[in-house]
Order: sequence, then C-alpha cells, then structure tokens
Amino acid sequence: MKTLLLAAVLSALAFSLHAQELYVNTEPASGMAMHVLGIRLQNQGYTYPVFKNRTDLDLMYAPDKNLMVDGILYQSNYNQNQQRFEGGSVYAKYRFFAVDSVQSHFRGAFFAKATSVNNPITTQEISLEGDNSGVEGGVIFTKLVHKLALSGSASYLRAYNNAGNYNLPVGNANSAVGYTLSAGYLLLPKNYQNYNQVNVNLYFELLGKTNPGYNQSYLDAAPAIQFIFNSQFIVDFSYRAPLYNSMIRTSGNTYLVRLEYNLFDVF
Repeated sequence: MKTLLLAAVLSALAFSLHAQELYVNTEPASGMAMHVLGIRLQNQGYTYPVFKNRTDLDLMYAPDKNLMVDGILYQSNYNQNQQRFEGGSVYAKYRFFAVDSVQSHFRGAFFAKATSVNNPITTQEISLEGDNSGVEGGVIFTKLVHKLALSGSASYLRAYNNAGNYNLPVGNANSAVGYTLSAGYLLLPKNYQNYNQVNVNLYFELLGKTNPGYNQSYLDAAPAIQFIFNSQFIVDFSYRAPLYNSMIRTSGNTYLVRLEYNLFDVF
C-alpha cells in the first residue's frame, strides 16, 4: 500500500513539474507517467454563421514510460441539426529519444493515428478529428527549459472514403502534410511547494496543414490557458483563428473547452 501511495505521489509530482508541456491543441514528445489513466471530455465548435459543436470522449493510458495509447469517440451536429455519434480514433505515441537534466530535457517521439467516421465529406481539409477516415504518422520534438516548453511536429495524413458510402469527392486531395509549433509557459505557481498547488499555464500554438499539389493550405494561431488542480484535474480553454487560409474548412475560427482527470497507478 505504501509503495502504491509513493508511486502515485511521484507521478503527481512529475505531472506538476512538466505541466507546461500539456499543450491544449497538440501533443508533446513527452508521454504520461507510467500506469496513469487519463479521461478527457472535450467540446469544440464555432458560433458563426450558426452554432455547431463536436464533443470528444478520450481515454488515455501509459503502459510504460515510453508508450502512450489513446482511444477517442466523436459526436457532433456539424453535418445535421441534431447531435449524433460519428465514429472514433485510436492513437499511439512512442518516445524514442530523451536527454534529461535538472529542470531541462529534450525529447523526441513518433506518433500514429487511425480514424473511422460516418460523415459526408464537405471540405478540402483532411481532418482525423471526426471529419475524415484515414491514417496519420509523424514525429514530435519537445524542449523544456525551466518554465518554458517548446515543441514542434510534422506529420503525413492519408484520407480514405468515410463509412456509410461517403466517398472522397472527385478533385479532393487524399493526402496532406501537417505541421505545428507550440510554446507553453508555467505562469503559476511562482515557487513550487507541493503538488496540491494550482498550476496556471499559458500557451501559444501555430497549427498548419497543406494539401500538396492542390495549392491549398492554412496556418492558424491558437492561444490557450490551462488550470491544473491537485495535479489531477485539468481545465483548458483555447480559441483558434486563421493567420492564412486557402482551403475550404468547416470553420477557421473555433473555440475549445476541455476537462481532463488523471488516475494514478491504476494498473
């Protein structure tokens, strides 16, 4: 019992010390602490010209220090007036590189994602967050220095026909390149005393995608704020707006609200 309690305390401590890496719109190269189960409930959407939103239920687990696996379910009213179940995704991230020192580290990870959804395809963007069926693979590098964390990623996406006989429209791209650049800063606490302190993190993220050969691309800016309570419960708020866009998308301007609860040493 004491061993389990100690493991939970150490996991919570590590969680708090690296909290500025818990990006809102992207993933860091760092993984979750071992044997942590994370539960996320996320809502994102837009309000113009009408209010539409999508809700995700996400279960994350880290069987060891280098591997994280993730299952996600999607529900939205993006393509109809009523909310309905759309499909799901599986995601895995493997940390292959780590150079750690006191209050600093540099890490690299590979990631892969597969999605199957039952939605009509109405945009040019390939999005595996509930819009398109397909696969994605990529690499992430994250650098932490004291209270600042910087991260960048690049990925390749391949879209397939959606379930329900919703085929890719003739003339649509079936592949895309994604790229992100994220910065996170630990604003509070100024001096760390224990893992029960409330953490406040500020983020600024750049999110881009290009459909090669189609002259279609975008680059969005996504500032965010994050609150962490007792090193277990996370509340995220973000707003995403285009800096540049030449692609038909569901909406360029979107909000995001997310709740996450982490259970330590569950398996």
